[in-house]
Amino acid sequence: MPLPRFLVEPMAAQVAGRACDELVFTSPAGEVLRNNNFRRRVFDRAAESIGLAGLTPHELRHTAASLAVAEGANVKAVQRMLGHASAAMTLDVYADLFEDDLDQVADRLDRAAGRAAADSMRTDGVGPDLDAVRPGRRQHG
Repeated sequence: MPLPRFLVEPMAAQVAGRACDELVFTSPAGEVLRNNNFRRRVFDRAAESIGLAGLTPHELRHTAASLAVAEGANVKAVQRMLGHASAAMTLDVYADLFEDDLDQVADRLDRAAGRAAADSMRTDGVGPDLDAVRPGRRQHG
């Protein structure tokens, strides 16, 4: 799981002095943290205290995927982050997050074409020949 920079220092403090195979987050008895117990004891109360009663840890997973996609992560990166067996599974579950991708692809192609045109103005003959990618067009030399 990727670790955002803002969490590096707090996590370093959390693991300081622990053996590499020691649990970081545990139950009050120092045992493995179980989802249902944690939800009842901690998570549900915390969510309710900030006005998000009914929020689930799984919804936070969806939020993490949404934020990653919004910041430009590709589907393979999101797949690895979520631990899905395949990108197809990620797309099946989170397809709605990628709906804006076609507009983003068009915008990126516009920017690339603009850069290529600008480059060809500065350096004659250097850069991609945009006519070469249009079907039915022949290059004349």
